[in-house]
Amino acid sequence: MLMQRIMRSLHALWLALLLLGSPGTQAQVLQAREVAPAVWFVQGETALGSSANRNFISNAGFVVTPAGVLVIDGLGSPALAEELLAAIRRVTPLPIHSVVVTHYHADHIYGLQALKAAGARILAHPAAREYLHSDTARQRLTVSREELAPWVDEQTRLVPADEWLTGPETELNLGGERLLIRHVGPAHTPEDLVVFHPRSGSLFAGDLVFRGRIPFIGQADSRSWIAALDGLLSLQPARLLPGHGPVADAPQTDLQLTRDYLLHLRQTMGAAARNLEPFDEAYARTDWSRFEALPMFRYANRMNAYNTYLLMEREAP
Repeated sequence: MLMQRIMRSLHALWLALLLLGSPGTQAQVLQAREVAPAVWFVQGETALGSSANRNFISNAGFVVTPAGVLVIDGLGSPALAEELLAAIRRVTPLPIHSVVVTHYHADHIYGLQALKAAGARILAHPAAREYLHSDTARQRLTVSREELAPWVDEQTRLVPADEWLTGPETELNLGGERLLIRHVGPAHTPEDLVVFHPRSGSLFAGDLVFRGRIPFIGQADSRSWIAALDGLLSLQPARLLPGHGPVADAPQTDLQLTRDYLLHLRQTMGAAARNLEPFDEAYARTDWSRFEALPMFRYANRMNAYNTYLLMEREAP
């Protein structure tokens, strides 16, 4: 009898886990919380994107102004963006004025079509155009339609900006509420934008900061990324709302941690590239102890190191 009860419990657990990925249920409830007056934050999971979590692996936020709501990023699926809209409507009846796209990675943009359908104007940096019209973006969407179904499907599309912000900084004045949109790329991507709300000191940093976890490097320009982080440190924000991870009320610590990780990659992999040391040997002898306890280390660190090794080869004289 005891074994039967155990087996029934295990079966029920398996069914519950299976149902987390089905259209009628949620792996994690999308909740918006106010982190400063009129400033709201939505936090995704620290995980890889999957059907089970609906690609809810990135953050978003919004600022309520007298002229409407400014949203930062569109999340990883149209269904998530619809839930974000519902969360906004629970806070205010004001319309969505604009959406700032910090960068065009899939987990931040697949929900844009739902926000645009709600009347939002999409703002982004023109450096995103090359990726947006590339085979890489189209292939990524094709793969996502398979791996993230049913949340990303044939109706999911790539949404370009309604307005491409060409200057180094754009100031929005929405009913007397000032918001600064600064281009800080090339860094994590060529098109990186951050949004600063001076009244509250809140900085939406996009994927320049992966708080409490290893960042995703990809094809990043880590030298410029470090310089961008130095610029954000000089803003002395009161709080930091990252692209991944929880809100930081001591932003300098998290900005510095990301900076130190990038610098460690460049120093160790740069030395290996200059000395013509094979990557596998360089990776094995590198001391990763400061970072190896961070979430996502075992998924991302080796790839980050390899991409940095290739970058340092290209930078080497």
